[in-house]
Amino acid sequence: MSAIERVPYDEFSYFEDNATEVGIAWNGPPTVRRVDVSVDNDRSLSALVWGTESPEIVFLHGGAQNAHTWDTVALALNRPLVAIDLPGHGHSDGGKNGSLNVFANAEDIAVVIRELAPDAQLIVGMSLGGMTSVALADHAPDLVRRLALVDVTPGVDGPKAQQIANFINGPESFPNFDELLARTIEFNPTRTESSLRRGILHNALQLDDGSWVWRYRRMMETGGEHPDFSSLWDVIGASAMPLMLARGMLPQSVVDDADEAELVKRRSDALIVHVEGAGHSIQGDQPVELARILEQFLDA
Repeated sequence: MSAIERVPYDEFSYFEDNATEVGIAWNGPPTVRRVDVSVDNDRSLSALVWGTESPEIVFLHGGAQNAHTWDTVALALNRPLVAIDLPGHGHSDGGKNGSLNVFANAEDIAVVIRELAPDAQLIVGMSLGGMTSVALADHAPDLVRRLALVDVTPGVDGPKAQQIANFINGPESFPNFDELLARTIEFNPTRTESSLRRGILHNALQLDDGSWVWRYRRMMETGGEHPDFSSLWDVIGASAMPLMLARGMLPQSVVDDADEAELVKRRSDALIVHVEGAGHSIQGDQPVELARILEQFLDA
């Protein structure tokens, strides 16, 4: 029997690769630490805290992702911030009512923000994290002083997110890293292989037998049904904080013209930014541009 090939992993060892790939000047490792926050008697959420000062921004990733999806954006911003692993994702425990329930997620996220980033001036939410951030604006409006939605609105439904669901609902495990990488490349044509390799190492676990499973396997609790976010339109319509939508303009985006029009109908003052060269994962496709957009919105 041949020996199992173990793939080494240190979650804080890839930042220089992130920076180099997009031309960010490298001045040495950033100050980043992982923190776990108890949200009830038997569950904790995990987060990456960047910098030593009070965080200015909170980042919430999309479904089947984790906090490291924001690494390159964080490097480009060079500001104190927090990126949280949603329930059932990354290093966080599962959600109390399922990891795709954005209303329950918002309650958990509020606990984490109050502990780690109570004075944050901007919440940035992508996809599932974006809908969680809208629910957060309803649950704890004092924590959502500004809101940036990354390629998502409450109009995103099952058909619009079908390609994402096809990827998430794939094999439960993979016999080796190469097969996992090959499938990831197939479903992410806008991303470089090196960035996808890093992403897998952050988002998957190698088991004792050498096989691989996704960390987000704990989120698979809804039988493949896409959550209904439509009630969140009313939350957006009733909200008052400065609001921005960053929409990817490649076909991989899940936001369409009707979604954009409905957002403007509900909030005529919302800022809409079209990001060329980006699909659904704007932070992966155009991280430096997204950082620039967020910085302008934060400082407006």
